[in-house]
This record gives sequence, C-alpha cells and structure tokens, in this order.
Amino acid sequence: MDRSNILAAIEAALTEVLNRTLPELDEDTRLFDHLHLDSTSVLELLMALEDAVDVEVDLENLEVDDFQTVGTLADYVIAHLRVTAWSGPDR
Repeated sequence: MDRSNILAAIEAALTEVLNRTLPELDEDTRLFDHLHLDSTSVLELLMALEDAVDVEVDLENLEVDDFQTVGTLADYVIAHLRVTAWSGPDR
C-alpha cells in the first residue's frame, strides 16, 4: 500500500469518525487544531484505520507526535505496516 492510498484511507476514516464533510486535507492538516479531534475520536479513527488498511495498532506504542498532522499519522501507519508485514506468523 503506497502513501497516497494511506492518505486516502485516513481522509475516509476521518470523514466517517467526524461524521461531516471535511475541508480539503493535506499532510499539514493538524488533527487536533484544525479538525478538533478528541480522545474518543482518536480511538474511533484508529479502529477505522485498522479496518481500512489492515493494520493492528498497539495503543501502548502510540505517541502524541504521531497525531500532530495527517502526514505524521500517515508516517505512523506506514511504519506500522512495515512492522506488521515483516512480523507475520509465517516469517
């Protein structure tokens, strides 16, 4: 899965979680400041992303910096996809 697919999945998940039409998002869109996410919506966003990109998120390994912008969240998902891909049961 490439970055553009992950960004599209993040945008779709945000639209679903926030239940509203979003302004045009870019990688610099701030999740808390611009989109007004709260702790509940972050958890919902993570669950939606787990389903959309087939990744398992470990809440204990999350950092606030991972949720600064759409771009930092995409970086986190990409890094986590790589870990998941390399640590599967048949590897």
